[in-house]
This record gives sequence, structure tokens and C-alpha cells, in this order.
Amino acid sequence: MEKEVNYIEINRNSWNAKTDIHIESAFYDVDGFLKGNNSLKEIELKLLGDVKGKTILHLQCHFGQDSISLSRMGAKVTGIDLSDIAIERAKALAEKTNTDTTFICCNIYDLSNYLNQEFDIVFTTYGTIGWLPDLDKWAEIASRFLKPGGEFIFAEFHPVIWMYDDDFEKIGYNYFNTGPIVEIYNGTYAEKSANLSQQYVMWNHGIGEVLNALIKNNLQIQSFDEFNYSPYDCFRHTYEFEPGKFRIKYFEDKVPLVYALKAIK
Repeated sequence: MEKEVNYIEINRNSWNAKTDIHIESAFYDVDGFLKGNNSLKEIELKLLGDVKGKTILHLQCHFGQDSISLSRMGAKVTGIDLSDIAIERAKALAEKTNTDTTFICCNIYDLSNYLNQEFDIVFTTYGTIGWLPDLDKWAEIASRFLKPGGEFIFAEFHPVIWMYDDDFEKIGYNYFNTGPIVEIYNGTYAEKSANLSQQYVMWNHGIGEVLNALIKNNLQIQSFDEFNYSPYDCFRHTYEFEPGKFRIKYFEDKVPLVYALKAIK
């Protein structure tokens, strides 16, 4: 793909610029996390179950809170991310929390050059696949690093949401993957008024594209659920209808904001 090197560099720079703003934000509540809060949400915790003693590969881990939360729950965790600054901060956070979490900085598609191991669980959640052009390669990576019988656990924002403009007033984008979406974003989802203007490259992926990529790569879908709320307050025009559960005012409870699935290799 012609833009490949370009999109990696653009997105790495974007995430590098965002990381320290995120660490300082109330959204990520690092102080609470250091005091022992678990950053994982109810949706993925239900799918994970008891992870004590299990090996987990966490794809696109940002600065490591969820990876470290899994370590605190007794798992042996390896987190990977494209952003070198995020991985540096993740290693520092693991040290501060006294957890034995491993972190690797690389492009997800190159992971086989950095890691040669099979895991009990491959885990990835919220705002991950939009950064990837090729879901077949993504599902192949998930399958490659799972033991036979291992579980792939995935939660993501619903593709219906990505069809709308940022104010959710009109359809601005195609539901289907029609190629890269290159834009400039001001602020960040965790700190909307942050003095930051970054270019990024993203792709929309419909549900059919996701499921077919997994099925094609020997991942058998065990459960698939859709949720009419987000556990993160990361969109504009939201309201909190229950603690830690957010909806977009225009949509109320009528539209799915998140989906989650478990698949077995």
C-alpha cells in the first residue's frame, strides 16, 4: 500500500504528541490508578473472567493502564504499541505500580519480528482497529499469537458512530472501508480543549469486515454483543445516565455505541 510508511509515521507522531496530555488528564485518572483503581471496564471484564496465571498479549496498549490492570489481576502480560513515548511511559508506570508487565514498541503488523510466543488470551479494546488499514493482517496476527483453544477478546466503538460528523448532526463518512481518512484533529478525546493540532490517518471498518477477518483466520466467534452506551466519555454531546456509562444526546439509547466479542482459536 502506497501510504503505508506515511500513515505509520503520521499516527506515531500523533500518539506521541497526545500521550503526556492523556497521562495528565482526568479522563485517564492516573492518580486513582496508582492508588489501585482497575482501568478495565465491565464489558471486557465479563468476557475476560478469571485471568489469574494466564498469559495475555495486549495489542495497541497506549501507555499501559489496561495491561497493568491485567497484571494486577494475576496475568502475565505483554503490551504492544506503535508510540515510543507511550511505551516509555508504560514501562515507567509498570515500575511505579511494581508490576511485572512487559512492553514492546512496534507496528502491530511487524509483531512477529519482535515476539515469538503463544498466549492464552489476545486482548484489544476501544479505538484500536480504526488505525489499521488491513483487518485480515490484524486477525492473522491475533491468531498467530494465540495457543490452540486460546481466546481473542475484543471491544470496540461501533462503526455506526464513525459514520457521523463530530457533532453527530449528519452522516459524514461511509460505514464501509473505502480507504484512508486523512484529517487534522484539534485537542484530543481525553482533553478536548488541549492545545494540540495533529494530522492522523484512519479507516472505517464495518462489522462484517471484522467478523469475516476473524473467521478467515481460524477464530471461531463465541459471543457478539452490542451496547447502547460507551464506558468512556470520549465523544461530543454526551451525558452520563449511570455512573461510568455515557450516551450521545441526539441518539439517547437508540444506537449502538460499542460492540464486544469473544472468539476461540
